[in-house]
Amino acid sequence: MVKTASTQQPALVAGLELRVAQACQSLEVAEGIEPVIAAIQAELPDVEVRHAMTRAGWHRLGGVVDLDGNRIAHNITEWAEAESGGDIDELLIKLSDVQYFATRLNGRTHYLVAQTGSQAADYIQIEVEQLQEVLDRTISDPDWFPDSIADFVDPIDFPRLEHEPIGAPRLLFRRLVRVSDLIASPDAGPKLPRFFDDWDRSSAAESEGFCHHWLLSIREYQDRDGDGHLSAKPVPITPTAVPELPDAEVARGVKLANQIHGFDREMGYPFAWYFHMLTNRKVSHQLAEAVHAELMGAYDYLPARDLKVLREWYQSPYGL
Repeated sequence: MVKTASTQQPALVAGLELRVAQACQSLEVAEGIEPVIAAIQAELPDVEVRHAMTRAGWHRLGGVVDLDGNRIAHNITEWAEAESGGDIDELLIKLSDVQYFATRLNGRTHYLVAQTGSQAADYIQIEVEQLQEVLDRTISDPDWFPDSIADFVDPIDFPRLEHEPIGAPRLLFRRLVRVSDLIASPDAGPKLPRFFDDWDRSSAAESEGFCHHWLLSIREYQDRDGDGHLSAKPVPITPTAVPELPDAEVARGVKLANQIHGFDREMGYPFAWYFHMLTNRKVSHQLAEAVHAELMGAYDYLPARDLKVLREWYQSPYGL
């Protein structure tokens, strides 16, 4: 039985981040994603934890090592600021007689979800990173004169090395978000709660659950006062490419009905075209306008609940 958000005990999420982080630290990357799921499932015995998606192809700045691979620093930015005292020329002088290398962390993010209730926002999203530190570049060059510490740390145009691994890959707990709490917070703004509300009021809610089809891409940032905040955008979970429906391909009449129903079949749930229209520039807003115009006329190919959501969008359009 899946617990609803209102019946969950606070202990379900209190301290869970620490336990998940400890579980990830003890696992080997070579064992795959299943042990990660099992370890987190043990911390959430009342709900089903499942792997939703893995996002690869990203990286972040790493540290500094010497010619023999010995660690000089784990964080190149902090190291450069400390060594330079804010003076880039001073740093370059210090590095003139050493051979150091900058590293980077190549990453994959595993997204795990646990549905906790019947509403779209009733789920927990967990992100676990798989990191591999590799050589990126030599840290200096006699003919290279960066203008600032920022330019030194992350140069735009600098010869890169073959990405030779440094040490074994590792798992790192990134974040755990109780999505219902995020949606209820000021960080969500007005559009994201509306997106979730549209799901709950539409025929999409008849599918197996929002978190079976969508995740939130979450970013952390600081405001002018230095306070931490989160921003989030829905990202589809799909094994196939999302169909493109640009302005020029929006049909009319029976063709339009077949177009949107065909889109829904490919995505695997009703009213999918609407939610992709809100989040994907390749799905034209003219699609919603055309469907609305047709349903106000002689055609009737949407359930009443979907038509109500579409009418409200037509009166007050939005996108994410």
